[in-house]
Amino acid sequence: MPVVAIAPFVGVPKDTVDRFHGNQLLYVGWDKHLMFYAPVCLCLPPAMSFGDLVRGPLAEAWSVHPQWSSIDWSAARWLRSGEPFEPDFERSLADNGIGHKDVLRLQTPGLEALPGAV
Repeated sequence: MPVVAIAPFVGVPKDTVDRFHGNQLLYVGWDKHLMFYAPVCLCLPPAMSFGDLVRGPLAEAWSVHPQWSSIDWSAARWLRSGEPFEPDFERSLADNGIGHKDVLRLQTPGLEALPGAV
């Protein structure tokens, strides 16, 4: 059904970076691991190191997966907004070029699915 507005509509985003008290939103998904059907959304300080992201919030979210402890981090691949990305685990999210509402995807070759899963 069509809608006819009586005045111009101006959308105002409610999730701009200034509303997160110095933090930023980051979406992270683990490709081909459907135990987690959607990316996690994390509210993190831009000064957090990439290594702390993996050892902290991502481990808290995903360590229940039986393959988490088997990840070879030297072989892991990352995508940032769909493009290949090589993070520096010692540098901050900001220094790695990760900004508000960016999307990261983790790919773990050899760990694409649980054994016996269809």
